Formats: sequence, structure tokens, C-alpha cells
Amino acid sequence: MHAVTVENLTKIYSGGKKAVDNVSFSIEPGKVFGFLGPNGAGKATAVQLLNGGLAPTEGVCRVFDLDVTDRPERIHAFSGVLTEHAQMYGHLTGLANLLFYGAVFGVNPGESKKRALQLLEELELVDAKDRKLETYSTGMRQRLSLARAMIHRPKILFLDEPTSGLDPESVMSVNKLIKNLADTEGVTVFLCTHQLRYAQEICNAYGLIDDGVLLAHGSIDELRAMVFSGTIVSVEADRIPGDIEYTKTGERLFDIEVQSGDDIPDIVRRIVNAGGNIYNVTSHKLSLEEIYFSLIEKRKTSKGMSKPWEVAK
Repeated sequence: MHAVTVENLTKIYSGGKKAVDNVSFSIEPGKVFGFLGPNGAGKATAVQLLNGGLAPTEGVCRVFDLDVTDRPERIHAFSGVLTEHAQMYGHLTGLANLLFYGAVFGVNPGESKKRALQLLEELELVDAKDRKLETYSTGMRQRLSLARAMIHRPKILFLDEPTSGLDPESVMSVNKLIKNLADTEGVTVFLCTHQLRYAQEICNAYGLIDDGVLLAHGSIDELRAMVFSGTIVSVEADRIPGDIEYTKTGERLFDIEVQSGDDIPDIVRRIVNAGGNIYNVTSHKLSLEEIYFSLIEKRKTSKGMSKPWEVAK
């Protein structure tokens, strides 16, 4: 049984905007799935479709084999959702907010309090548990929202930019909690973000989306295979012989694609034998960010656009 199954999912809003365009993928239980793309790519719409907040124009979406459009309250009973603008009650304390939502989900009072205190501890909010929410900082509200989404021990957790507004220490505690949920409790995490480097640190499966179109999905190795599965050798040298294919990335900086690390000594020898001076050599596999931008460029090119997509600095 898949945790999430999406088949030919399409959502067209009343104004004609196609927010999700014929998307299909599946997620295994216990995965931390990064659904990645820029703002406006269709991530938030997909989450609403998977939670029954929106009805699809076409296609099917299932969560643990339940059709989301058929009595979505069944999905809500075992899913947790954290959006960028999660609503809670400012006049209630942090603990009271969690106890309230525990009651909404049908958790008995004793278990709800035990779970709330555990989450407050893990998210470093114990000292603020008796303070009203209206006194919380943005980062504290974000962490409490995450605790609210997990109060009823969901089987699947939908997170929209869970580390937005958090300081580095809080990001570490949130990441630790997410990994622990997946690794030890088997919770499936559907994480939406535009931060590709962050996603590569925490996720073990990915879906890359742009303008409503799913570019690719799979593990990092499966995604690399779609672009280039070898190794990138970055060389700082004053010259590269003409028989080596390279991409110039800066003054005296060159990227050379090789099939494996075993090819690096030969590259170095060829440069030196041709009279080149080498100042630095490093190697790496394609990052998630490089994969994403490569797929974006291919899509733009295939659509006949002469200028590749530019990354905002």
C-alpha cells in the first residue's frame, strides 16, 4: 500500500489557471518526500487536493488507499497539516492550544497532555507553554503549529515550509523531529519547500514541479540518472588541454564531467602534461539544485524558449 497515490491529477481554477497539470506519482510509507519548486509552482494546491480542501478537475488522489474526494474527514483523522499561515488561538497558552486541538481530534485528555508536553520538549517550547500565543515570536508560533499538526500522532504529515522564520538552532530541532518521526515511528512526511539545499539534507525522495508540471520524481540517484549520474570534477588551473571537454565556471575555474572518481588522476595528468598548472581539484555528484535547474532548462528549451530560466540571486 502506498502512503500517497496521485494519478493524472489536474486542477484548473475558475479563471482558467492550471495550477496542477496531469501529475502522477506515488510515495512509500515512512518516506520524507520533498515536493519542490518555486512559489506558484503548484505545491500548495497539491496539498489542498490531497487533504480534500479542493476537488480535482481531473484525476485521482489517494492517501493510504482512501479516495480523498470521498469523505475527506477520514483522511483528516490520520493526517496532520502545517501551512505557512496555520491558525491557532492567540488568547490561549501554547499548552492550551495543543490540548484544544487534541480534543478536536478525539485524543483523550490524559494522552493529549502527555503528547503535548513531549512535543513542547522536543521543539524547545516547554518554558513558554503557559504563555499566551499572542506573546510568541514568529519562530515560536511556527514550532507550536508543527506540534499542533502532530498532536494526534498522524500517519502522514503535510508540511509547507516548516522551517520558515526559524533560527538555525530551531531548524535543527525541527529537522531532528521530522527524521525521528519517519525513522522510528514510520510517519510519512510530505514536505513542500522551494529550498532545494535544505530538502536534500532531510528528504529521501523527491518530486520536482514547475508551473504545475511534474518534471521528475524519485530518489536523488534516480533523479541524477535523468541528467548525469557521473562525477563533476571542478579544477582551478591556468589552462585545460583542448582534448578535454569542460565548462568554464569562472576565472581559471573549469568543470569536467567524468564517469567516476577513478578518472580524476588521468584528468590531472593530462592537464600537467599539457603544461598546465593546477591550483585546486574537487569533485562532487550533481546536487538536487543542479538537477532541478538542469530539468528546468531542458523543459524551457523543449518549449522553444531561447533563454534558459535564470536563478534569482
